[in-house]
Amino acid sequence: MTCIDIEIETAPVFKPLLYPSRYKGAWGGRGSGKSHFFAELLVERCLERQTDWICGREVQKSLKDSAKKLIEAKVESLGVGKWFDCQTNLIKTPHGGQIIFTGLQDHTTESIKSFDGFDGIWVEEAQSVKARSWELIRPTIRKDASEIWASWNPTRKNDPVEPMLRGAKIPPGAVVVRANWSDNPWFPKVLEDERLDCLKNEPDQYDHIWEGGFKMVYAGAYYADALKALKASGRHKPVALDPVLPVYAAWDLGYSDSTAIWLFQVIDGFIHVVDYIEGAQQPVSYYINAIRSRQYGHVICILPHDGAQHDKATAVTYEDHLRSAGFETRVIANQGRGAAMQRVEAARRVFGSIIFNSLSDAVKSGMDAIAAYHEKRDEERDIGLGPEHDWSSHAADAFGLMCVAKLQGLGNSRPAIDTSQFIRRGT
Repeated sequence: MTCIDIEIETAPVFKPLLYPSRYKGAWGGRGSGKSHFFAELLVERCLERQTDWICGREVQKSLKDSAKKLIEAKVESLGVGKWFDCQTNLIKTPHGGQIIFTGLQDHTTESIKSFDGFDGIWVEEAQSVKARSWELIRPTIRKDASEIWASWNPTRKNDPVEPMLRGAKIPPGAVVVRANWSDNPWFPKVLEDERLDCLKNEPDQYDHIWEGGFKMVYAGAYYADALKALKASGRHKPVALDPVLPVYAAWDLGYSDSTAIWLFQVIDGFIHVVDYIEGAQQPVSYYINAIRSRQYGHVICILPHDGAQHDKATAVTYEDHLRSAGFETRVIANQGRGAAMQRVEAARRVFGSIIFNSLSDAVKSGMDAIAAYHEKRDEERDIGLGPEHDWSSHAADAFGLMCVAKLQGLGNSRPAIDTSQFIRRGT
């Protein structure tokens, strides 16, 4: 292969990413050129030396979901097509290398080992990549001087890529840049028209789509208006516990995924949300300890109907687990067909009497989840298919159960106070 002399123009915002680094990240809104930059950088890397590279995303149903088409376009536009062999499932690169494309969620601890010895990975749509996938990738891409690239448009602050590459303790030597449309010297007029249209007609979505802000508004979100009204009325504020009243814990039980728990009191007809707990694939004892560590005193657990089912690990029901741990429990009867939407309707009815504790970061995280809870739609037939089951649904189901319990009379009366200690008896 002869020496190739090509010139690749680079936007100033991406120049810090041109130098060797174990981790390289670029995040921001639409039209920044993040994907174009990484595609060009990968083509350049392959031209320089033998390179085996992975382009991965969490879910890849077909190659049309991958960066393959973009990389092939860069190969052609840079005039180096004769040195690349673009095959059906991969791209053969100069010097005997290859670029492969894969869905990360499809891999196991064993299958991911096939990537040992690769020079690097470009993780596309990194905001969607689960913690499990990162745990597989990071130790596998371990060749000397190997690199891990990530490009993403932020969705929520709890996505695993956020603390990893934008948090307080990012990996040593990581280089991460924010890139938006305004950083793109070649930002096209057609996208400028789209941007201005979004600013005018979808202002609530604009910051997320174009400026790289976290997603605050979801299409088909069930509680968008209720949350706006809640914040406008000042019901997101510091919440103090009433030491006389019990704390309730409304659960959504996760068997192979997440468990969510809202902790609250009912005071003068209002639900005071004081705390929130969520975990994934943990035993019941984990949540028992988490509640106890809050030291709320008398806690009454509100369970969905499947609280009477047996824990697969111990063959003991969740209800019995909690009772043996000293918690009073109440089980909400099976609401039957359409139970998820019944919880949504209950929440809509009760929302006006809910106060969220603004001092709790956990509560804010739970609020982010219920803000994202939305309807799944069949786009071809334009019909709703009920609530989408995703990362937000566990918090939303527990939230809905809390509201159902309130409508069934939970907390309507204050506990009786023993006044005998205040009575002065004659001698």
